[in-house]
Amino acid sequence: MTTWELLIRLTVAAALGGAVGLERHRADKAAGLRTHMLVGLGSALFMIVSTGGFEEVRGRHHVQLDPSRVASQVVTGIGFLGAGAILRRNEAVLGLTTAASVWTVAAVGLAAGGGLYLAAVATTVVALVVLTGLRWVEDRVGVRPFPRAISILVEDREAAARVVDSALVEPGLAVRDFRARADETGRGVRVVATLDRISDEGLLALAMRLQGTEGVLDVSYEGRTL
Repeated sequence: MTTWELLIRLTVAAALGGAVGLERHRADKAAGLRTHMLVGLGSALFMIVSTGGFEEVRGRHHVQLDPSRVASQVVTGIGFLGAGAILRRNEAVLGLTTAASVWTVAAVGLAAGGGLYLAAVATTVVALVVLTGLRWVEDRVGVRPFPRAISILVEDREAAARVVDSALVEPGLAVRDFRARADETGRGVRVVATLDRISDEGLLALAMRLQGTEGVLDVSYEGRTL
């Protein structure tokens, strides 16, 4: 492999990973642009080392090499990084899509590192369509396979009652359950509501309305705090 071919493979892997990471960054996810670029870049280098890094010993007597072994370990090892993006908050599991995007970018990096540019580019394009276009479809259809949790910190239980009576009983808002407890910081009462069938825009709008309610100190959902 020439120096230019090596640089092209690494650059393509980093650029394609960055394209997916930019979408995750704009969605305000924990694993964003730099994380995805590094995953793609590292995966490409692993593939390059796997296929061309043992030329000095290849062909020697009693030496057998399997170039796929390093790549298979990337597939296994990337799961640990993806698991770090997954959070469980009450009954809601968050970060699965970001973990899946990290896993996909690792595959894109392996493809770019192996010189399969068409496969790498096509996979990146399809991944971006899934992450952007299908989110629009989900929001319009209004189907969510998992509940969404919103956490409200209020001054006292009287304020908690106001929040429940005013904001969580709106028409069309499906509240599965809610719980109130003393906040760990001692600042007030923490109200956690679990909502069904609510879009990203609807969740943001609800959080903004709650933030303007008397007695509410802060509102957070899916790792964001208003």
